[in-house]
Amino acid sequence: MAGLRLGPLLRYADPSSATVWVEASRPCTAEVRCADGAGGTARTFQVAGHHYALVPVSGLTPGTTTAYEVLLDGRSVWPPPGSRFPPSVVRTPAEDGGDAVKVAFGSCRWAAPPADTEDTVGPDALDSLAARLAADPGAERPDALVLLGDQVYADEVSDAVEQRIRARRGLADAPGAEVADFEEYTWLYYESWLDPEVRWLLSTVPSCMIFDDHDVIDDWNTSAAWLADMRATPWWRERLLSGLMSYWVHQHLGNLSPAELAADPLYTAVRATPDATDVLRAFACRADADPASVRWSYRRDFGRVRLLMVDTRAARVLDEGRRAMLDPGEAAWLREQALQDRGSYDHLLIGTSLPWLLPHLVHDVEAWNAALCRGERGARWARFGERLRRAADLEHWAAFPASFAALTELIAEAGSGADAPATVLVLSGDVHHAYVAEPRWPGGSGSGSDGGPDARVLQLTCSPVHNSIPLSIRVGFRFGWSAVARALGRRFAGHGGCARPPVTWRRTGGPWFGNQLMTLALHGRSARLKLEQARGKGTLAVVEESDLTSR
Repeated sequence: MAGLRLGPLLRYADPSSATVWVEASRPCTAEVRCADGAGGTARTFQVAGHHYALVPVSGLTPGTTTAYEVLLDGRSVWPPPGSRFPPSVVRTPAEDGGDAVKVAFGSCRWAAPPADTEDTVGPDALDSLAARLAADPGAERPDALVLLGDQVYADEVSDAVEQRIRARRGLADAPGAEVADFEEYTWLYYESWLDPEVRWLLSTVPSCMIFDDHDVIDDWNTSAAWLADMRATPWWRERLLSGLMSYWVHQHLGNLSPAELAADPLYTAVRATPDATDVLRAFACRADADPASVRWSYRRDFGRVRLLMVDTRAARVLDEGRRAMLDPGEAAWLREQALQDRGSYDHLLIGTSLPWLLPHLVHDVEAWNAALCRGERGARWARFGERLRRAADLEHWAAFPASFAALTELIAEAGSGADAPATVLVLSGDVHHAYVAEPRWPGGSGSGSDGGPDARVLQLTCSPVHNSIPLSIRVGFRFGWSAVARALGRRFAGHGGCARPPVTWRRTGGPWFGNQLMTLALHGRSARLKLEQARGKGTLAVVEESDLTSR
């Protein structure tokens, strides 16, 4: 009989349909059966000896909450007998989109800390959220959980995963105690998603995901020189292809709506073959050879809230002469999605794993470093710049000055005019702390109170969900916002001949350090922010709560 190996994950939900992801122990038909009669079935597809299904659920009633069960070949496998958690449910939004929308977000989650970590990691914010919701099924819950990267750590594995690697192939050959192939990637997802609290949470709250570097390797695609060095190593190709394949299976598929899945030729091909390993591997090879041939970015609409999740890793242009965070096709897609039917949404959320607005010193150092690496101060400085870029992770939007300016311009355009939304909010993670920053457009011609866009524009950064926070991060990012740091940053920028950025900005909240989640409550033209930190299993303490629509 088929058993449930992983899942279920409730991934997509709209007023009348949803998708539920599962991994089974053998080929079978997966079924989702809802208490109100809605449901759906899907035959599993096979990749590298594993069996997956993404079950489309149709016939749901708008504005309702209904419990569901999962069956494999007609046998109920979820919820498990004697579960201590409430039933998993699908909650659909109202047809008119008039309900309040709650979006919780964060990034950087170790399921279990690596054996050699020296920092006390503390409680997991997702575990704490799950425990709170399970204890009070009637409590307000997010309509979507937005996970902004580093869902798994291929390069920093736990002691348990390291022991499995040691038993399978030993640690003598590279990549040693890091993930090497698709099979070992599945171990990371088992460790992360079989956590009882997280498993239940992901079964009952829809989720949106995007990768960041550690989903493949630290500093993934930081520069052309970095990529050339990695391609020269014997283990890199298998690692990258396996990372893209496992991401497509475990994360990307669930980001898509049923209509998008039906129109996806790769998904059709994968389901049409008895063993899709070669089909999916060929896709990953094309993505490696030509990143512009694949789009990992996507759009999700929650009533009158539009979320654009942006790939800031695989879509990069790395040539120093035309370096960009997004290739031309990706940049055009983002622009089209942000400006299309602007009057149809009240809030625009741009999900990018890497913050757009950083502490001023960090921003200026990254812009200076980019100038050095493209040769503005000569070959010797360029070599120094490359070494520094890798050592200090200087690869955020500020390290791609033209892309920083283009995103700033797009945000201003999307947030201006008669059809402007109430807010344009950039959601980010990566930097292992949380803060709020607000830009200002000097000398702007917009009708906003500061001459900028009509919409309230904010950078909202929240990280980590469960990870270490070294003292160097605490000290560095506190100092990075100071007046002294800003003056020091301008000295760096002057040395590199860097133009001043097109906006100024100030920190309006934080920095906050801890395992944490931010939640946006969006209703009509109003937006409220709540930051909560994990203080113990089942305990999330409110650290900050504010109205984002009052200037």
